[in-house]
Amino acid sequence: MNLSALLSWQLGSLPVADLLLAFGLTLAISALGFRRIDYFVSLGYAFSIAAQTIVFALVLPDGLGPWTTLQLLLLLAYGVRLGSYLIARERAASFARELEASKQRGLHIKGLVKLAIWISVAALYVAMFSPGLLALIAQRDGIAVWGLPAGIVVMVIGLGLESLADAQKAAFKAAHPKKFCAVGLYRIVRCPNYFGEMLFWLGAWISGLGAYRSPFDWLLAGVGLVSIQLIMLGAARRLEIKQAERYGDEPAYRDYVARVPVLLPLLPIYSLRRLRVYLG
Repeated sequence: MNLSALLSWQLGSLPVADLLLAFGLTLAISALGFRRIDYFVSLGYAFSIAAQTIVFALVLPDGLGPWTTLQLLLLLAYGVRLGSYLIARERAASFARELEASKQRGLHIKGLVKLAIWISVAALYVAMFSPGLLALIAQRDGIAVWGLPAGIVVMVIGLGLESLADAQKAAFKAAHPKKFCAVGLYRIVRCPNYFGEMLFWLGAWISGLGAYRSPFDWLLAGVGLVSIQLIMLGAARRLEIKQAERYGDEPAYRDYVARVPVLLPLLPIYSLRRLRVYLG
């Protein structure tokens, strides 16, 4: 079989050529992780999402309508905002200890393990972006993507919560680098930034409803959604353990964790230590 025949294939609603383009992009960008291991899941993550939005807006201009354009703009804003925040955080004095710890944790990850991480995260970023790509293809083909309005509302709320939470914590840590953050949104839930990210990607998945036209479409988008939710659960669990080690002797912190939910506002779950289903 020649290359042109292969590229003309489709997996569900997705041309193999588009999938390979997306995967090539995410591989190239997440290769930042070979410089420092945490870049696979930080800068590589943020800029992989941003790059896919730009490239596929150019590759599939016939799929751009008012709603799909807004969907892509939100995905682009998400990637650029997260990448910018991560770069700024690395320069903050209050993050120096965590940055050094992150570098040390990555020193033992080498060879095939590092290669497996690279390939798996690149594939994950394609899956996470797939609702946007599928919506573009459906719009181009004249198919109504009825999930876009509701999904975009959820994406806006999620991105707003995450951005506000990150800004509040950054400002607090700049002034009080040795204290735990319990101001603003952190009075309501201990990980509002993670909750906002979970909402954002739930909204991205909802925005693709109507564009999922085959089992493969549903599977790819579903893998992206479920994976990022499990990753956020794991991130919240790790943060809980780390903060307990750092602040656990403080009565004010013990009172805080006893009355403020760990991840989901208003849901009285105060610890994820015993959680067994998570990623990361």
